[in-house]
Amino acid sequence: MGEIIVGEVYQIWRNEIMVIHEGNELILPKQEQIPKDRFRKGDTIRAVIMRVEMRNGNPIVVISRASGLFLEKLFEQEVPEIYDGLITIKGIVREPGERAKVAVESYDDRIAPVGACVGMKGSRIHGIVRELRNENIDVINFTSNELLYIQRALSPARITSIRLDEEDRKAQVFLKPDQVSLAIGKSGQNIKLASRLTGFEIDVFREMEQDEEDVDLEEFADEIDEWVIDELKAAGCDTAKAVLELRVEELERRTDLDQETIIEVLDILRSEFED
Repeated sequence: MGEIIVGEVYQIWRNEIMVIHEGNELILPKQEQIPKDRFRKGDTIRAVIMRVEMRNGNPIVVISRASGLFLEKLFEQEVPEIYDGLITIKGIVREPGERAKVAVESYDDRIAPVGACVGMKGSRIHGIVRELRNENIDVINFTSNELLYIQRALSPARITSIRLDEEDRKAQVFLKPDQVSLAIGKSGQNIKLASRLTGFEIDVFREMEQDEEDVDLEEFADEIDEWVIDELKAAGCDTAKAVLELRVEELERRTDLDQETIIEVLDILRSEFED
């Protein structure tokens, strides 16, 4: 288990694929495939051996392309310093085919772990990205300093400040308005992965410039449904002006609200600032 194999696609069913490797029949279940994977009979496939299951008394070898272990083993193959133990992978989290975060640490002060993993002009990481169907991979330096670790985990967003509740494992992160969408990421992927990597439940807040004219969204609870306010806050908009700064299309992309609801909300908020 944990070995990367290169096999041939032999049979494709609805929920799994049979792969032949050195005369052995291996099974790649649907949930262990990258969503963007498209294979045909005879294709070459690379995956990691995950476990052995018993079916009707027979052992079945299950392989995976969606696990963190597969990504870890790909790094071992591409980065000699990891294979040799000079760099260690401290944590991996993935949304297969979409985004991954990898925390690395070097045992040799002369080796920059992130640079070694990425390679000159991305030479080492490009092969991994292609294998994973263009999955975005953020490689970050591991640290035992939890504040700094959260800051790095939320890259590429730039953090202004963090309030940490170590007892409840919660973190309130404050950012400038133009950094909020970067921290949250597409469909919330960036913040979810950062939370999983660090072990903290992360909430993002938009840092306000001192503006006495701005109004908290909760003040509109009598005009706007609570679930709509919750959607806007989850997208990083805590105040009226934070919402008004965004176009309708951007609000549609960040939330589950339809265009009609968004336009109605914008009209309500605008009326607050009209003379």
